Amino acid sequence: MLNIETTTKGFMNALTPSATLAITAKAKALKAAGHDVCGMSAGEPDFDTPENIKDAAVKALANGKTKYTPESGIPELKEAIAEKFMKENGIKTSAKQIITGPGAKFSVFSAVAALCGPGDEVILPAPYWVSYTEMIKACGAKIVTIPCSAENNYELLPAQLEAAVTPNTKLLILNSPSNPTGAVYRKQTIQAIADIAVKHNFMVLADEIYEKLVYDTDFPHVSIASLNDSINALTITVNGFSKAYAMTGWRLGYLSAPEWLAKRISALQSHTTSHPTSFVQEAGVEALKGDQSAVEKMRQAFKNRRDLIYGLMSAIPGMKCIRPAGAFYIFCDISSFGLSSWQFSEKLLEEGKVAVIPGEPFGAEGNIRLSYACSEETIKKAVERIGNFCKGL
Repeated sequence: MLNIETTTKGFMNALTPSATLAITAKAKALKAAGHDVCGMSAGEPDFDTPENIKDAAVKALANGKTKYTPESGIPELKEAIAEKFMKENGIKTSAKQIITGPGAKFSVFSAVAALCGPGDEVILPAPYWVSYTEMIKACGAKIVTIPCSAENNYELLPAQLEAAVTPNTKLLILNSPSNPTGAVYRKQTIQAIADIAVKHNFMVLADEIYEKLVYDTDFPHVSIASLNDSINALTITVNGFSKAYAMTGWRLGYLSAPEWLAKRISALQSHTTSHPTSFVQEAGVEALKGDQSAVEKMRQAFKNRRDLIYGLMSAIPGMKCIRPAGAFYIFCDISSFGLSSWQFSEKLLEEGKVAVIPGEPFGAEGNIRLSYACSEETIKKAVERIGNFCKGL
């Protein structure tokens, strides 16, 4: 009999499940079994969605906003997003260039899928978010990884980028603020990257989902598409509501792209997800146009937690960390302890009851990622356990 599993050919054969979700699920299972587990793995704000946004969704449901919408999103939301990009980010765009999707994750995937295929090369600075590699694989494109160092704020060096460009280079993925490192790219680096992209005529996908969560005046968020018209014409800017508005479960993301590419992405979405949930789009309008005080309150809380966890983790002998300037992650070098990142993470979860993510799936073996999207009490307890665990090694 024909073995379908072994004879199936397709770009998605080599896809691997998300390490983040896998570790988080294991930690939840231990909690369910009665263990006191400190969860430092999930990339999810521990705040509730602001009441005004929830109220907008309830109102939309009450008003019958439960039918199909245009595949790229309702006009009110697209206009609000275009206005946000122009006013907050300095990006020239229009509603015709905006595509809303069921989460920023799908917005990234649909952009990569609409642009790249076999024979194309996608440059990916490491450490990188675990899903980028699988998205590129799913499209049949080639991943060109460039390792970046903690000593340089985990930023991609212009010389490294120049050396990696070939005639087949189609796309560079740029994630700032970064998951997993929390690094925020400096403007001079972004400008240099933009100049190279324009020179060699390749696209840039700027994943800016953590843009509202930046903490230091000397590391402000800069959108690469805002620098000049030439790079704007080559940039896809992706963002969403999950991190800034604590709306992870709502699944609402968006992007701005050159009009020719936006049309392709819209066509792809029309055949896959159709559009984001109708009443969630109405809530998205309120998120962008309504009271923003909850965003600043959450940002300040994360800043305080950043200061706390960086101080505590840096004090553990053998542990090396860079001070994150954005997002809600700290990335730590554990190579001095003689274990792989998976061994360290699994042993820490089993023995220390702390859930962290190994660095290997992020393209940075010898490191671990901790999320500080949790209470200060949990941070203190978790770091104490990690310190005791490291002593035992």
